[in-house]
Amino acid sequence: MFFKQQYEEIAKIGKTIFDHPELGYKEFSTSALVSDYLRKVNPDASLETFSTTGIKTTLGPGKPLHIAFIAELDAVYAPTHWRADEETGAAHNCGHYTQVAIALAMYNYFFTTKAYEGYNYTLSFVFVPAEEYLDLAYREELLKQGKISYYGGKPEAMKLGVFDGIDIGICVHAMGGEYPRRTIEINCDLAGFLYKKYSFKGKASHAGFDPFSGNNAYSMSTLFNVALGLCRQQLKDAEKVRMNPIVMSSDMSTNVIPNQITVGTDLRTQTVDYMTEVAAKMDDAAKGSALALQGEVAIETQMGYLPFVQDRYLSEFVLEAFRETGEISDCLNNNAISAAGDIGDLSFMIPCIQIGYSGFTGTIHGDDFKDIDPEFIYAVFPEFLTRVFERMNGRIDPSKLYRRSFADYEKLLASIVTPS
Repeated sequence: MFFKQQYEEIAKIGKTIFDHPELGYKEFSTSALVSDYLRKVNPDASLETFSTTGIKTTLGPGKPLHIAFIAELDAVYAPTHWRADEETGAAHNCGHYTQVAIALAMYNYFFTTKAYEGYNYTLSFVFVPAEEYLDLAYREELLKQGKISYYGGKPEAMKLGVFDGIDIGICVHAMGGEYPRRTIEINCDLAGFLYKKYSFKGKASHAGFDPFSGNNAYSMSTLFNVALGLCRQQLKDAEKVRMNPIVMSSDMSTNVIPNQITVGTDLRTQTVDYMTEVAAKMDDAAKGSALALQGEVAIETQMGYLPFVQDRYLSEFVLEAFRETGEISDCLNNNAISAAGDIGDLSFMIPCIQIGYSGFTGTIHGDDFKDIDPEFIYAVFPEFLTRVFERMNGRIDPSKLYRRSFADYEKLLASIVTPS
């Protein structure tokens, strides 16, 4: 009943954020909306700010176990989306706007009812900026200014100590496409990814008068693309490898043999070990392609996000709550996909789960994405989540949790991104 009573207000918040999308580390209006709502519900709320727009607030501090519910503030760069911001090109076609509204709905419930007081764990709400890995030129400038150290919001928050003392992370995420019935998803593992940049160098000459003296850098990049296509036969299906090479920069002219071209691609795999193995194969293909046509290639590697393996032990509490509810019809389980998120990085340090929820139509990150079942998203689903939290109360076995340090995280990243 509580969630149905606050539904109209929460749905309005979700629509406001949807109509005013903001890119990562620029979510100033969204952050202000979150702050204003939290203080409206709890005038004495202590709000910790971080990473320009991030907010963390805690209920019931000082207990031996600490769980964080995490929501993402940012939009995607999608200027052709039907509700994109005309000036920035930002659009909420990944569903993060609903995460924020869901988190606020739950905070209001826990604070108003004081349900958290009976839990044996501390409960924090963390609103994180910049989950989407984009707008990199702006973030590069923030890096140069020393305002951030990581492109992704969760790694940045990890560095700043936002998750210090937190034992478990719980996220939720929109499910793309339409479902005939109200549906949730658990144990959907995500890929990790890194970026590779290959700068092929040849020798310029007149394309008509003296092509014989040139070494064609564009041809090297073409040969590289062919090599990647042929090597796919050797890549393991279970790893769901994805590569998407594109020409990033060139100053080609039709009357000059091109001597410089840059190809960029992401590389997605389900495991870190296989990521490094495939990256080596790609580097060899680039070097061989350059050598075959008497050229050179410079290789740059930039880490994206780590793979995300959902914590199966924690997911059991979600499955238990699902089996006891009559308001959600279906629960998908154990479907790995090649999408990625910085929840993978946080899950390296502490156990995490990310629960999917339906209620949308269109393609995630597509021009047609929007919600079509707001009652499920803003009332039924957050109420279901509170039942998950209730089932975790007093029943989490600390021996089944783990913790790694941020130093361990940095060491792992350094082992992946090695000079070529």
